[in-house]
Amino acid sequence: MIDIFSYQSRWPSEFREIAAVLQQELGPLALRIDHIGSTAVPNLAAKDIIDIQLSVAALDEAVSVRLTALGYSQVSQITADHRPPGDLSADCDWEKWFFRPPAGQRPTNTHVRVLGHANQQYPLLFRDYLRAHPLSAAAYAELKRRLARELKDDAQYPDVKDPAVDLIYLAAQDWAVITGWKMGPPDLAGCP
Repeated sequence: MIDIFSYQSRWPSEFREIAAVLQQELGPLALRIDHIGSTAVPNLAAKDIIDIQLSVAALDEAVSVRLTALGYSQVSQITADHRPPGDLSADCDWEKWFFRPPAGQRPTNTHVRVLGHANQQYPLLFRDYLRAHPLSAAAYAELKRRLARELKDDAQYPDVKDPAVDLIYLAAQDWAVITGWKMGPPDLAGCP
């Protein structure tokens, strides 16, 4: 069963604590560390899992070795992100690595993506759009609650949710053009 919780004000500080450790241990390999996903949007209901995006210059073995040394475990079958309809970018723009947290750490999903690739910018634009559009965030929260309650198989949750995320992302792309949105400063800057 998937549990969706009301927004927790502790989520940003929990992200910062984990991100500080990542920054310290990864050093110059971490170009950016960002709080993404629903826990990064004030007042948005979410699973109690913090999504972290680690932006790197390349999906280099050194990154995987460092994360593994910290106790993170790589999920080898997750090698790319869902691609939104109409996207014409290169396949490599959607590649990523995905890590589960070390034992004893609060639940997280750590997404490792290449800085500047389409999939690295997608969650930042998505997050910023929902922060700027609380009614869209509220509608998205209601969708997540209903999916969590009604789906018989929890494994279907992301597959059913992806098209709704795409609808929000497509609106976010239009908003980005109108507002001149640019990827802002990282939530925690790595060492360039």
